[in-house]
Amino acid sequence: MEQHVTIDLFGQSYTFKTDSEVFRAVEVADFLVKEVKKVENQHSVKTLDITKFTVLILAALNITNENFEIKKNDSVFLNDISQRLNRIISTLDENIV
Repeated sequence: MEQHVTIDLFGQSYTFKTDSEVFRAVEVADFLVKEVKKVENQHSVKTLDITKFTVLILAALNITNENFEIKKNDSVFLNDISQRLNRIISTLDENIV
């Protein structure tokens, strides 16, 4: 079921449609708003002429980098678990008559 979610960025409201669960869409939107504010706070003192577009790009890059790190860590974790399970299975196979 299509629903609408509204977020505020740079003092302006943006409404978008979502087919996913509303609480999930709101959670994602809130995460973006927090990341944008974090980038604004990091750069507002250093650069007075940073544009809204630049802030959005930097926020998107931060989110993407975090996503890549999570995927990498998950992959390493799953590989480690797989190796451990294979050792356990081998040990069980060797000791079960």
